[in-house]
Amino acid sequence: MNDLSEHLQSLEQLLFESEVRSSRSALESLLAPEFREIGASGGLYLYEDVISALLAEPPDGTARTLTDFEMHLLSPDLALVTYRAMRTVPASLPVRSLRSSVWRYDADGQWRMVFHQGTLTA
Repeated sequence: MNDLSEHLQSLEQLLFESEVRSSRSALESLLAPEFREIGASGGLYLYEDVISALLAEPPDGTARTLTDFEMHLLSPDLALVTYRAMRTVPASLPVRSLRSSVWRYDADGQWRMVFHQGTLTA
């Protein structure tokens, strides 16, 4: 894994952390204002929809893990990442998904997510 791949994986993992998911400023530093997400339900969610939903999540002991991370550089300032995620809530069965994100290197020297999609898997 190269430095950029490791960096983008660490940014994805930050978005799994409850401290980040509950901080507007942290979320705004990771998501581009034009961010879009296609959720597992097939619904389209915009930047403010996602930030509001994450800020409203109750602390429930959810654990999230990331495996099989891959990065594909689309251009010098655009990268596609894919990985498998597992979300485990106490007293519930784990939920597994295949995830993809597009990250963009912005003029301020920061990588920000512009697109994300999660698809439930068995």
